[in-house]
Amino acid sequence: MSAAVLTRLRDEYGAARAALPGSVIDARRRSEAIEMLCAQGLPAGREENWRYTNLRILDRARFTPAQPSAEALPPLPEPLSGFARYVFVDGRLRSGATAPHGVTVRSLLSGSAADGTWRLASELPEARLALLNEAFATDAACIEVRSEAAGAGIELVFLAAAGADSGASYPRVRLALESGARLTVVERHVGVGEAPTLVNSAVRVELAPNAHLTHYRLQHCAARTAWFDTLTAELAADARYDLLAVGTGALASRSTVHARLTGRAAQLALSAAALGAAQQSQDMYALSEHLAARTSTVQTFRGIASDRSRVAFNGKIAVREQAAGTDSRQSLRGLLDGAQAEIDLRPQLEIYTDEVRCSHGATAGKLDENMLFYLLSRGIAPEVAQHLLKWAFLEDVVAKIELPQLRRQIEHGLVGRMSEAVALKELL
Repeated sequence: MSAAVLTRLRDEYGAARAALPGSVIDARRRSEAIEMLCAQGLPAGREENWRYTNLRILDRARFTPAQPSAEALPPLPEPLSGFARYVFVDGRLRSGATAPHGVTVRSLLSGSAADGTWRLASELPEARLALLNEAFATDAACIEVRSEAAGAGIELVFLAAAGADSGASYPRVRLALESGARLTVVERHVGVGEAPTLVNSAVRVELAPNAHLTHYRLQHCAARTAWFDTLTAELAADARYDLLAVGTGALASRSTVHARLTGRAAQLALSAAALGAAQQSQDMYALSEHLAARTSTVQTFRGIASDRSRVAFNGKIAVREQAAGTDSRQSLRGLLDGAQAEIDLRPQLEIYTDEVRCSHGATAGKLDENMLFYLLSRGIAPEVAQHLLKWAFLEDVVAKIELPQLRRQIEHGLVGRMSEAVALKELL
């Protein structure tokens, strides 16, 4: 990234910092974050783990946070039954609900200065865009779950409404579960309007021993949005983290996941699906770092690239010396549906101990011609047959959604993104 962009970043921070709330992030930490980011530089395409991301928008982006809007909310996805919904507009809380028993949900914008001391950024170079969030964030959702909470549901909706000329949006979330706590979170990122938009999201997950978090992350931003996301997670002994992500929106989308399994027998299940069309780029980098014995990771990815789009998944599993008995599996698959479409899959294993059971596999190709012929020979129309095969391809991830209402919403959303949508809607 050019020196001119970093100079502009410093200037915009200098002009905005007096108005940035200390209850969200204290001023000292904000200054540290901007200095660290400028020292490291913004990501560039020449870096191996950023080469599949469309970074051009950062050259002309306005980093200053968008100002609060008093406009009425546009139609949002249907609320989920039994879930407490919280709506954030351009990173600030607009409406809330009564939290379930055993759960505390706070907006830090109205908190005390001491609230803004926790950090989301990791030391991972690929996670450094979280520093941009720490420098500019205007609000944060802090969700704390006590041990007595069992089966509670929280829905977070982040709406990006401001165009790039008005400023950027900085969603920020902390999820902290005490020992034995259970929680399901649905995190939606949506957008409105046709103007270019910059969204920089950061999420921190902390799971105490024997805690269990089910986390659905849905990215359906507007067509000209650039969505950059960083999620860091730390899992203690016997903790379980089920993370399922579906990405269909935005012009350029990049999600970085860094999970550290620090306690014995911690479990991570990461499932992701991405659907690219037109000139979209959908990119995910996921590092699962095993730091304790008997830990396990399962990474499952399914991506479809149509037209001139690019879909990429870079999954890495690192097993440290002290992580004997690690069990990890990677299954990465991509489907090409266009002469100029691109799928990039990179499974990686980095192992420093002998007593492990690790496997990985990656495949990319076109629709199965034999299966297509079989469906056509049974009298199914060509467009419906192609759609059925695409649908079956994505079901490896969609089938993992345990909430019937949410699964139905996602299924209809995916169908609406495919060119043969009309042909299949009657089948859902």
